[in-house]
Amino acid sequence: MIASLIARKDRFPTLRPGRPGDGASCYAVFYKAVHQGAGGAYSTEECAAWAPSETPPAGWEARVLAGHCLVAQDRSGVIVGFMTLGDDGFLDFAYVAPDWMGRGVAAALYEAIEATARARGIPLLSTEASHLARAFLARRGWQVEARQSVIRNRVALTNFRMNKVF
Repeated sequence: MIASLIARKDRFPTLRPGRPGDGASCYAVFYKAVHQGAGGAYSTEECAAWAPSETPPAGWEARVLAGHCLVAQDRSGVIVGFMTLGDDGFLDFAYVAPDWMGRGVAAALYEAIEATARARGIPLLSTEASHLARAFLARRGWQVEARQSVIRNRVALTNFRMNKVF
């Protein structure tokens, strides 16, 4: 089932597993999503604390590729979104380039990530969701456990501990 979700030619953009060399492109998506996409939900100061540099930090690619990583790419091969799922069911990253928001990229990535979790027998998914991700995940049956503040670069950011039980 997962392979069929990735291989469907009628889906645009296409999905594929993350691979070595994708780190910088995924970071560029992350940085733009935080600074441009999340700008309506977070202040400029909060966005700067969340993603302080346009350069990926040390260990970024290893963290992105540590679990199950899926990327969405456009027809020219440019990465326009990515999601990661740890072996423990933790959804660590879920980002889409601002120009691609609202075009089904996140939904396609999420559908494939959830199918992976089900196929692996992971009974519980969890995450720490931003304001934007909270609404997206709630529409897919996730529950908010708690609102919390996390400190990033000496700035408090609000996010939401969420989970989904299968």
